[in-house]
Amino acid sequence: MKKLSARRRHPLAAVVVLLLALAATGGLYAAFAPAGKAQADETAQSLAIEEGKKLYAVGCSSCHGTGGQGGTDGPSLVGVGSAAVDFQVGTGRMPAQQPGAQVPKKKKIYSQADIDQLAAYVASLGAGPIIPAEKQYNPEGADIAKGGDLFRTNCAQCHNFTGEGGALTNGKYAPNLEGVDPKHFYEAMQTGPQNMPSFPDGTLPEEQKRDIIAYIQTVNGEQSENPGGHALGGLGPVSEGLFSWIFGLGSLVACAVWVAAHTAKAKKS
Repeated sequence: MKKLSARRRHPLAAVVVLLLALAATGGLYAAFAPAGKAQADETAQSLAIEEGKKLYAVGCSSCHGTGGQGGTDGPSLVGVGSAAVDFQVGTGRMPAQQPGAQVPKKKKIYSQADIDQLAAYVASLGAGPIIPAEKQYNPEGADIAKGGDLFRTNCAQCHNFTGEGGALTNGKYAPNLEGVDPKHFYEAMQTGPQNMPSFPDGTLPEEQKRDIIAYIQTVNGEQSENPGGHALGGLGPVSEGLFSWIFGLGSLVACAVWVAAHTAKAKKS
């Protein structure tokens, strides 16, 4: 009896019980805490989708269909992703005022919270490019010179060498890129809005997109100097000289014709 009593009162028993309790507590936390957080995130996402569906029904369904399937006045939104919604609605292009060759940028009418909810709903219709994180489009530390090479190779044909934009066919145009938010730059390259081709990460990696954004912001920044006269789209001194010759000589010829005509009229009178 004494031997059994000694075993029951062994001093290590309390330590073992304490360790088992701590292990059990940690195991319960590990088992339930992540699941609880995941459930909360899923609930928040579901609420965002529901609210976005309501906003969509009021502002988008008349053109894009009640389920995003598209219609005669708007394309299908299945698979365009949240990035396309954030770009189109965040730049005010959507909702469109009226159909046309191209929808222009205008003041946005939705708050960012509403845009996020719309994006969540459209993203639920089919997988597509997602809204980028700030680290993906932040141009800080990017290679500006490399960005210039990439822009002139892939973008200058439509947007001009410094992003001033230009005319395309049938009433379409490449918009001016001055003052565009870096996030919208990135989203446009990811999604290819309207007449623009898309440049997914497999074609144009994230780092190169950041280089392009850095280049555009630099050449259109306040610290960028232009020692010549009128920029004329940044084409350089040859185009500026040709412009001066054509219009300068044209003005001189017009003045000479005017003087000659009035001189002959004065002699006749």
